[in-house]
Amino acid sequence: MFLTILGWIVFGLIAGFLARAIVPGKDDIGLLMTIVLGIVGSAVGGFLFGLFTVGLRGFQPAGWIGSVIGAVIVLVIYNKVTGRKRRVRS
Repeated sequence: MFLTILGWIVFGLIAGFLARAIVPGKDDIGLLMTIVLGIVGSAVGGFLFGLFTVGLRGFQPAGWIGSVIGAVIVLVIYNKVTGRKRRVRS
């Protein structure tokens, strides 16, 4: 059980970090929010993958690519809702 939880934390950290690297600009979220972003992104990616393939199967985790895509979607929505990412004028 402990290793499963630890695996989800590491998986979420990597997926969240990759999403933050893909989305342009500076994100003012910490390590914990990056982990949450990756875990939620995995659930969103699994949900979307289920919609596009065999139909709605409920929330389930996606693979690496689906998790990163889901985390990018969640990060963009998070930035829009909280207004954290501002454009910097040159």
